[in-house]
Amino acid sequence: MANPEPRAAPEPTPPASASAASAASGATFAGIGEKLPIGIKLAYGMPNFAGAAMVIPIAIHMNLFYSDTILVPLGFIALSIAAARALDAITDPLMGWISDHTNSRWGRRIPWMFVGAPLCAVAFVALFRPPEGLTGTPAAGWFATTFILYFLFHTVYVIPHYGLGPELTPDYKERSSLFAWMEGFTLLGTMCAAALPGLVLIPLLGARDAYFAFALIFGSILTVLYFWQCYRIKERPDYYQQAKNPLVPGVRRVMRNRPFRILLASYVVGSISGAIPGLMTPYFVKYVLKPDNPDQLIGLYLLVYFATGFLTLPLWLRLVRRFGKKPISIVSRAMGVCGSLMLFTMGEGDVVPSLLVLVWSGTAFGPAIFLGPSIQADVIDYDELYTGRRREGQYGAMWAIMTKFTVIPSAAVPLAVLASIGYVPNVDQSETVRFAISAIYGLVPAIFGVLALVVFLFFPINEKEHRQILEGVEAHKRGDHARDPLTGTLLAPPTSRGVDEETGWFLDHFSERELSRFSREGAGALLRSTSIGALVSFAISAASLGSVAISLSDLTQKPGTSMVFLVVIGGFAFSAGIFHLLRLRAAYRMRSHPVESQVVASHLEVTQSLKQTQRAAA
Repeated sequence: MANPEPRAAPEPTPPASASAASAASGATFAGIGEKLPIGIKLAYGMPNFAGAAMVIPIAIHMNLFYSDTILVPLGFIALSIAAARALDAITDPLMGWISDHTNSRWGRRIPWMFVGAPLCAVAFVALFRPPEGLTGTPAAGWFATTFILYFLFHTVYVIPHYGLGPELTPDYKERSSLFAWMEGFTLLGTMCAAALPGLVLIPLLGARDAYFAFALIFGSILTVLYFWQCYRIKERPDYYQQAKNPLVPGVRRVMRNRPFRILLASYVVGSISGAIPGLMTPYFVKYVLKPDNPDQLIGLYLLVYFATGFLTLPLWLRLVRRFGKKPISIVSRAMGVCGSLMLFTMGEGDVVPSLLVLVWSGTAFGPAIFLGPSIQADVIDYDELYTGRRREGQYGAMWAIMTKFTVIPSAAVPLAVLASIGYVPNVDQSETVRFAISAIYGLVPAIFGVLALVVFLFFPINEKEHRQILEGVEAHKRGDHARDPLTGTLLAPPTSRGVDEETGWFLDHFSERELSRFSREGAGALLRSTSIGALVSFAISAASLGSVAISLSDLTQKPGTSMVFLVVIGGFAFSAGIFHLLRLRAAYRMRSHPVESQVVASHLEVTQSLKQTQRAAA
């Protein structure tokens, strides 16, 4: 079908609805070229102070606390971590979809933050307050239960929080500023969490009471700051009142977004080793550097790293405004790889050299934390150019689930590896164990950092393209055609592409191959493919998790690395089974109310044309 030539696009201006809503709500969001008020940036960013502070003892101190103080075997800790992260495979996309589909008087994000933050705080306190005298298997059960609940409620508030950010401003540079403010509070919270336990609380109170006091303090701060954010920030009605999309087709359309696939692939590769620095820092300091006061040095170690990142954040933000997001991200990633390689060379007594390396690595850390969500917001705008809908929650959930799943090996496998090669708590380790700690801590992150950097080099959106994307979105809202700045393709508005929107979203329950088979064989082909997909996925999940259950029936045996991977496989497979069940429901609907073959053919023509255009542009 031929497309008419588009009309000349006017200079981009904030949508009328956005401007009106902004005025009515006290400018709680901004349009293109407008500045967000500092008060809104503070309200949005401050909760990350407590959220990041709570992550640090979980990522860094928790494993050593439970293995060396509570005396839970490392294998059980690794298995519990894997189980909690595997559960995220279900809760993350579900929470993203729920958040996008919520339509309350308070918006679609705020109600979930209001509920999730205090529940997460309660689970966090329980995690770091195991009952006195609880050790061994009962302690492992306490750890697993509270750890899983913490991540469940963390998902309830953090997915809507990150979904809210891109909605506050569409401006390319202002988004970097917003997320820099947010991640500045992340670094402040991280510094407090890095210094407070080892340098203050543990010497005064001992490990058990110190972590309990820490949990009470920051759990309370988290609750108060999220309540303030919910009060201070009003959501955009033109976003949360728009049409909603089904879960499965939404996932399929997310993965058609080529810039997002590149960005996601880069961060997924980097996330494979993402948990290693936090996880292995206590072991590296205590058993490789071997200082006289390891607990205090761990606190200083972390404080230097995160303080350097915080202090250099304004410089990086200025550089991003001057040179753009992609070049600065490349430079900071390369610096991080060099820092990891230098840490790999450290040995006993290298306290000062390692601290100097941390200054270098901390400098590189700043851009990594605020450029990720800022660039992700830009690719969500590109999605709107093609779909006509805002789906921050679904994109955030897809981002979270993939990076969380790929981080499972670095969060669990190193502990299982150390346990399998002879790690014994609170004694001098063998040369093999010390080398393994150094290699896991420095060499592995460097390898995956290089791979992630290579993938990121292909990311295509800069400030010029982003402005053209927003112009195209506005043109579609007026009913005009718009040109994709990345491919040069002339795009009709999403409502004028040969297939009505509701039918197009419904047909995206199925792949192009399945729809082609439907055209030849009827709805039975869809029922067979979705049924087989569900059965195979659930069978793999049952086999994997059943093997874990059988192995753990003898609690005298320590679970090894294989058990960790089986939990991961089981979680992935169970998520896939749910995905196929939703598709099976759509297949039954297709059998009872089949879509005409001509409409299916038009839908296939549109989707294949878009994919071929993006493939050619690549």
